[in-house]
Parts: sequence; structure tokens; C-alpha cells
Amino acid sequence: MKAGVVHAKKDIRYEEIPTPQAKAGQVLIKVKYTGICGSDIPRVNGNACHFYPNVLGHEFSGTVEAVGKGVHSVFAGDRVAGVPLVPCLSCEDCQKGNYSLCKNYSFIGSREYGSFAEYIAVPEKNAVKFSDEVTFEQGALFEPSTVALHGLTCTGYKGGGTVAVLGGGTIGLFAMQWAKIFGAAKVAVFDISEERLDLAKRLGADETVNTKTSDFMKQAMDYTNGKGYQYIFETAGNTATIKMAFELAGNKGKVGLIGTPTNELTFSVKEWENLNRKEFHLTGSWMSYSPPFPGKEWELTAHYFKTGQLKFSPSLIFKVIPLSEIASAFEMYRTPGAVKGKILIDSER
Repeated sequence: MKAGVVHAKKDIRYEEIPTPQAKAGQVLIKVKYTGICGSDIPRVNGNACHFYPNVLGHEFSGTVEAVGKGVHSVFAGDRVAGVPLVPCLSCEDCQKGNYSLCKNYSFIGSREYGSFAEYIAVPEKNAVKFSDEVTFEQGALFEPSTVALHGLTCTGYKGGGTVAVLGGGTIGLFAMQWAKIFGAAKVAVFDISEERLDLAKRLGADETVNTKTSDFMKQAMDYTNGKGYQYIFETAGNTATIKMAFELAGNKGKVGLIGTPTNELTFSVKEWENLNRKEFHLTGSWMSYSPPFPGKEWELTAHYFKTGQLKFSPSLIFKVIPLSEIASAFEMYRTPGAVKGKILIDSER
């Protein structure tokens, strides 16, 4: 089969590799689309790849081509989304259902070959079925949707309150939608791009705040009558937005850090004191799993995409690029600001 194979930094090639087979307990998937994740970029354009040669890609959808011995929950022809985590299922964290915290895990598309390829073989539980009403483009967005939903569950999210979502990227826009689906009184999305803020509005945001404006904090606090937000979800992993979360939090609020920081972060005494004086709860969020594996995050994504309550817009997708041209996709990321949304790799082209 053909695949996008990483051989070294800035060296990803479209070439022939062996087609995997569905072993016992596995499912062979004919890949349709794979989203390029932010974590893929330093693995191709930097030095973060675990080994060479490697095939990345973990946000994927496709059709079951064949199943191995002992597989009973999916069948040839089923439309599926790929679950990238392969937990050990035997460590203490896995036994408690905390699969994201497994220290002995493998991960499809980084620690083992992924979906920048025509075919991929995965464990049975790593293929989540979705209905005909859900498109393959949506299927490739299951993983970022589940990351967003897991972030909400980590805070013990309940409806009825005011919510701030910091970052209008793919995960931020899903976090906004999940907050609405589960009953937020008001959700405001914060970003520096008017284009992303317009998309947030179209997908259901009640308010948007452009943090480039000089009075954005006053505007943001006015939306809560000066009380601050009951839930804040930081999805950008940016120093400015993490500090912003501390300032926007209301008394006894809950702050969930979903984004992954890439720079060292320090707080002034005044900035950090927000945590003490407001007595807000701060939690991290890692990946997107709950018991029984892979969890309600995946089940609910399939359900709410089917009902249409979890909305999809073509504007979420910046470009669809053939697998044969995968190198050009990663070249685009070398120009800051050039990529304005999710890039999907089409494995059938």
C-alpha cells in the first residue's frame, strides 16, 4: 500500500510499504480521511518523532475492510472512526478506568504506525462505528471532539452557568458546542481571528471576544455582569490564554486546561493569587477516554453528530490534500499563520 513515511526531520515521503493484516482481535480499516493534529507537526518538521521510519496520523475515519479472529462488534463495510490510544488495560490506572493516565500505553500514529496510509490495522475496541448520517469528514474529527468533551468532564461540568472557551480552533469550537449541548446559560469564545470568531457564532456561540482589542477584558466581564465565568476551558496552550483563564474565573469557578503548553510559563504573585482569592478549581485534561474503553466521549460524539446537535461546518476544514501530496501539507506549517483550520489527508487520492 501507499503511505506517508517520515524518514527524518522535514522528510516525509509518499512510498510503498507492506499492507497490514487483521490479526486476531484486530480490524483492518481502509482509511478515508486523517486530520493533521498539532502534535504531528513537530514530529515531521521538528525532532519529536519517536523513531524512523514512522507513519503518523491518529485522527482518522474509514471503512472496515476485514476483521480478525474473535472480532464480533464490527463487520466488513462498517463506517468507523479510529481511536488512537492503546492502553495496557492491566496497570493500576487502567484498572480504575483512567486509560489516559496509563504509563504502558501505545499510541497509533506516534508509537506505532498510523493512518497516513491507505490501510491500518487496529484493535477491535479502537474502531468506533458511526451511522450513515455521519460523514467521513466528521469521522476524522471524532478525536478532537472527544478531547474537548473529556476536558468538560474533568471539571465535573454541569449546565446552567456561564462558560468561556479560550481559543477558537477545532478543539475550542467543539468545547463550545459541548457546553451548549449540556445546557450552558451562555458561552463566549475568545480568539484573535475574526474568521474563527465568525465560525464560532455560526456554530452556536452566544458571544465572541477578540482579544486583540484593547478593552476585551471589560467586554468579557460585562457578559457576566462582572462576576466572572463559572467554567473556563483553555484550549490554545498559550501563555496569554492560560493567564487569561485565571483572570476570567468567577468565585468558586472551574478552570480546565485542555491545551498543551509549548513554552515555559511563570506567574506573577498577583496573577497566581487569583487562584487563592477566588477559590476556583483548576484541573488539567489529557486525551479523551473513560470506562468502558474508549468511553462516553466517543459514544456521545457518534450520537450527537448523528442527531446534528454537534454541528459540522465545511469551514472547520482548511484544505483536503491527497495522501500523494502529504509532504506539501507539512510544508505549509513552516510558514506561520499559513494554515487556518484543520487539514485533512485523503488516503484515497
